[in-house]
Amino acid sequence: MQINVNTDKTIERTAGLDDHVREVVKSALNRFGEHIGRIDVHLSEGNAQKSSDGDIRCTIEARVNGYQPIAVSGHDATLHQSINGAAEKLQRAIDSALGRLNDSKRHPAQPNFEEAEE
Repeated sequence: MQINVNTDKTIERTAGLDDHVREVVKSALNRFGEHIGRIDVHLSEGNAQKSSDGDIRCTIEARVNGYQPIAVSGHDATLHQSINGAAEKLQRAIDSALGRLNDSKRHPAQPNFEEAEE
């Protein structure tokens, strides 16, 4: 599972931040590892000049094999809270998506008996 970390100009990107993001995302999504090809994490601060409490946004997009990309966002006052919140949301979203995908594989479409009789 490849994890790419991106920041906007308002967030200072460091090796420590990259490592933290990768650790949180891997921890949340480890059980889905074989189903995920790539994960893109985007960190930004909205309205940095207007907001005193900070509106930190963490958007995570996962490329799940056999499924459309799944993206979630987390907003919070701190970078760590935003990253953790988005990782938890993505975990639930992938769990739900893979459940639907696996359910459709277990229950194939009903055969069309009218075509079989001809």
